[in-house]
Amino acid sequence: MVKAFGEFLLFLQSMLTRKERLTVLWQRTLDECIVIGINSIFIVAIVSAFIGAVTCVQIAYNLTNPLIPKSTIGYMVREMTILELAPTITSIVLAGKVGSSIAGGLGTMRITEQVSALEVMGINSASYLVFPRILASMLMFPLLVILAMALSIIGGYLAGSLTGALSAQEYVEGIRTDFIPYNIVFALIKSVVFAFLVSAISSFKGFYTQGGALEVGNASTTAVNNSIIAILIADFVLAALLL
Repeated sequence: MVKAFGEFLLFLQSMLTRKERLTVLWQRTLDECIVIGINSIFIVAIVSAFIGAVTCVQIAYNLTNPLIPKSTIGYMVREMTILELAPTITSIVLAGKVGSSIAGGLGTMRITEQVSALEVMGINSASYLVFPRILASMLMFPLLVILAMALSIIGGYLAGSLTGALSAQEYVEGIRTDFIPYNIVFALIKSVVFAFLVSAISSFKGFYTQGGALEVGNASTTAVNNSIIAILIADFVLAALLL
């Protein structure tokens, strides 16, 4: 494990040496933003909306004490969504979609010797292929998390109203109660850290793939597994440090 971590640090260092021109990096980053961010909107929207709806219904099911106001349901949906569900669940979903795509793409380029061809031409392949992916992830993950927050709260609103668990007025009252703006900042910090972990780990696994198509598949699977574990560990560490 220590050897793998050292290789990972050297990989990050190689990515930052002999960087490409800013115009090239900017164009590559925009291209990756489309692949990583725009193409992930649908899955993030579906997951976040239904998570908010399910959270609202389940809280209403368990909140049977008549002394507790129903507006508490909206408050709990908001807190759970902002602090944990939106940044963490969204990042885990993106680890499966984006992480496997990054690892598979770089792994395929490695075994078909496209990476070697770039290096023969004097291009720093880590800077050209990996750095834009990491930058794009750190730009798009927070935007997707903000979208997930909004849709999750809207999903809870619709679920609560349609099922009769609480009125729309009670839900809105709940999501306005004791709001702490720092929670948004905390969620965005988590999303940036998770973005770096997912993109860097997936790039590392894909970039050093050796073998054939089977090894590319194994690299993608390993990248997703390691990314999810890293997300969960970082989630605990950030909560302990920043809350």
